[in-house]
Amino acid sequence: MAARPYWKGQIRLALVSIPVEIYSATRSGATVAFNQIHEPSGKRIKYEKVVPGIGAVDPDEIVKGYQYSKGHYVLLDDDELEAVKLESKKTLELTQFVDAHEIDPLYYERPYYVVPADDLAEEAFVVLREALRETKKVALGQLAMRGREYVVSLKPCGRGILLETLRYADEVVKAQGYFRDISDAKPDAEMLELAEALIDRKASKFDPGKFHDRYVDALRDLIEKKRKLKGAKIEAEEEEAPAKRGSNVIDLMAALKQSIEKKGKAAPAAKKAPARKAPAKKAAPARKRA
Repeated sequence: MAARPYWKGQIRLALVSIPVEIYSATRSGATVAFNQIHEPSGKRIKYEKVVPGIGAVDPDEIVKGYQYSKGHYVLLDDDELEAVKLESKKTLELTQFVDAHEIDPLYYERPYYVVPADDLAEEAFVVLREALRETKKVALGQLAMRGREYVVSLKPCGRGILLETLRYADEVVKAQGYFRDISDAKPDAEMLELAEALIDRKASKFDPGKFHDRYVDALRDLIEKKRKLKGAKIEAEEEEAPAKRGSNVIDLMAALKQSIEKKGKAAPAAKKAPARKAPAKKAAPARKRA
């Protein structure tokens, strides 16, 4: 079954309009779903939507409501919400172009693939893609999807364009409150050199295929083990107590050296200052002949 577009509309740059379709670039990873069970009967717990004093209600009788004061609501149905006029529901207006490094990674939220809606849109689509690539700029605009308007960025992605939703400024918690008490002192030079050597050893190209959700694997193993034991309780294994800590500086230095030497590679020697050359001796003055 072909993927359904997440959004259909047009990208507009000044007087140029490009019909496009947007598709989600991610999918949910493997998860283990749990249900709530009534232990004495072994039956699944279900939830009903109820009104106090009335009881269970029909889903068709439920509408959205905004509480403007305690116990008082403005009621809105889906047609009224859909009628909210917002140009960005159908048009993504590109209003600003910035260098990619100017956007803090904290602001990026979810990625989507953008493709031309038809053959007629492809030429203008390719022009926009290559213009972004040549200028090394990221396009910004606003787009309404699923009941919310997002700030979005556009950048080239192979033959297509990658759209990423961005968080608004008031959605990002400032780091200063968390980092304020961390010292800005420079670390010990030898420890820094050891840490850099360890990083260099483990440096490689990013390969997302090397990672998988080990917690999901462990949960599946647990479920299978309990199924075979026919519900008997599985006791948690005791974890080893952490080693007592001494001086953090000594422990850290020793741990770094041990990490470097673990695979038989000696830790790098501390850098020494270059030796100073002794000043050249002056030649003895020539003797005068009698």
